[in-house]
Order: sequence, then structure tokens, then C-alpha cells
Amino acid sequence: MKRWMVGLWMLFALPVAAGACGIGEQTAEGYENVPVQHVYQHWKQGERSPIPFIVLDVRTPQEFAAGHIEGARLIPVQDLERHLKALPKDRQIYVYCRSGRRSARAAKMLATHGFDRVENMLGGIEAWKAAGYPVVH
Repeated sequence: MKRWMVGLWMLFALPVAAGACGIGEQTAEGYENVPVQHVYQHWKQGERSPIPFIVLDVRTPQEFAAGHIEGARLIPVQDLERHLKALPKDRQIYVYCRSGRRSARAAKMLATHGFDRVENMLGGIEAWKAAGYPVVH
């Protein structure tokens, strides 16, 4: 009976633990590179998510207006340093741009300034759209 209960507990606990500790590649700069599917799963949970999060779009306002992830917060990468105090350090931050280059720069900047729960979405909004995930205009 004990074995059965432990097995059942592991069945439910492992997915939560895996989501909480990240599944991507940890960089030397202190952030993780994660696949778009990981971000989508978390985003899809929304407010029900066990880990509070922010989706941060670091593209230009024009790119954002052309299509973005619903609920994303826009802070262009060139303005990010001036807006660091507006971002909570106690939340998971998923960063994306068009293809992943600017978001990697932004993720590094966040990690350098003491944000320790930063994940860079590999492939950016292009990978998000290619996977068939929704965007808003």
C-alpha cells in the first residue's frame, strides 16, 4: 500500500517539480534558454499557474502591434535598463523577441541585475507562430 501511495504521489509531483525548476539550457549568464512549447504550456495555464509569471516582449512597438502573445508586456530591449524597477524579481519572466537574439540580450541584462527566474524563449514569436500558438494584434 505504501509503495502505491508513493508512486501516485510521484505521478502528480514530478510534472509540477519539472515545471518549477525549468527544463531549458542554463547559460553562463544566469538565465535559461527554453523551447517555445514550455512557455506555451505555462502561458496556457494563465492565472491557474502555480508559479506567477510575466511574458516580456522586447521588440519594438511596431512589431508588438503587428502581433504578440496575449498578456505580454512590451518593454523594447533598448529601454529595458530604464524600466528594471517596474519588473518584480519574485516572478518568473519569459522573454521573447522576433527570433531570439534580442531576447537573449534582454535575458542577460535581467540576470545581471539580480533577476534569477529568467527564461529566454528560443525562436521568439516566429517559433510561437510556427507552432500554431495564438497571437493578438
